[in-house]
Amino acid sequence: MPLPLWNKLKGTFFNKTFLRFAIVGVVNTLFGVGLYCLFIYLGVPYRLAVLLSTVLGVLFNFKTIGTFVFRNKDNRLLFRFVLAYVVAYFVNIGIIHLLLLTTSLGEYWAGIIATPAVAIVSFLLQKRFVFRH
Repeated sequence: MPLPLWNKLKGTFFNKTFLRFAIVGVVNTLFGVGLYCLFIYLGVPYRLAVLLSTVLGVLFNFKTIGTFVFRNKDNRLLFRFVLAYVVAYFVNIGIIHLLLLTTSLGEYWAGIIATPAVAIVSFLLQKRFVFRH
């Protein structure tokens, strides 16, 4: 890999912003799964539990990523944030589909393998499109 490209990648992914993004991502995941489990515990049907935990999770993610990762509290960026999530969703589905077509991996492993690439795409979308950091 040419050195200038490596330096650019290194500056994008090996910095404090990306580290904060990764840490906040773990917190956000725990929040979303925790909400889902809470709703199930309270007797909410799983379809509604998924819907509620997803909507609340996206709102929580918007605030945590905006505030702690990109130091931006502008609520007007919510629409862009949701669009970035939609793009990341389709990237995720595409990678999983490609892995299922081209390998003998099952859906679990394909999803697990897709996760790092989707995290990178999500970070770049948040950084360049949503929060323009």
